Amino acid sequence: MLVRELMTPHPVTIKIDTTVPEALRIMHDGNFRELPVLDSQGHLAGIVSDKDLLYASPSPATSLSIWEIKDLLSKVKVEEVLQRDVQTAAEDMPAEEAARIMADCKIGSLLVMRDKSIVGIITKTDLFKAFLGMLGGRRPGVRVAALTSGAKGTVAKITNAIAAQGGDIVGLGFSEALNQPGTQWEMTFKVQDVAKEKLIEAVKPLVLEILDVREM
Repeated sequence: MLVRELMTPHPVTIKIDTTVPEALRIMHDGNFRELPVLDSQGHLAGIVSDKDLLYASPSPATSLSIWEIKDLLSKVKVEEVLQRDVQTAAEDMPAEEAARIMADCKIGSLLVMRDKSIVGIITKTDLFKAFLGMLGGRRPGVRVAALTSGAKGTVAKITNAIAAQGGDIVGLGFSEALNQPGTQWEMTFKVQDVAKEKLIEAVKPLVLEILDVREM
């Protein structure tokens, strides 16, 4: 799964001379959390978040009148509050690499670039949706979490056992076991068209431990 498959193409952008109130209005109307900012030549200048804009606004405890606040904010440009050090991604970047960058940098989105042009934006919400799809979160079935060994062929044996029972795997995911990274794995799968009891009977001999079973 690549960034181009998950990103929102042609994101809404603003110019560096956009005022803070106008940027907030655009965010509110479009239900955005972040907006790319372009310079006068149309090149990427940075990105601004809702928090950046709200921090630029006067505190509710200010002694200024509402008219003074409005006049003050109308003079503050996005250029003064944007983040210029922007993390970006390429269209052909794997989704997990985009997720790693977001997690390591503690950010909620990446601008997707083609040369010097913005062609999309990928957010943590896009990655959540991909995660949901991979685990079959919107499809009914029997969900099983099991601890498995890292031996080669383990996954093939489990999937073959499920297929032998007539099961249809509609969600599948892996993560390293916290206590035995690299040698043990937690495998989660969701299966349709086979009863819970039959499914557990088929896979239990092939795993180290059944961690959780539920019909969803």
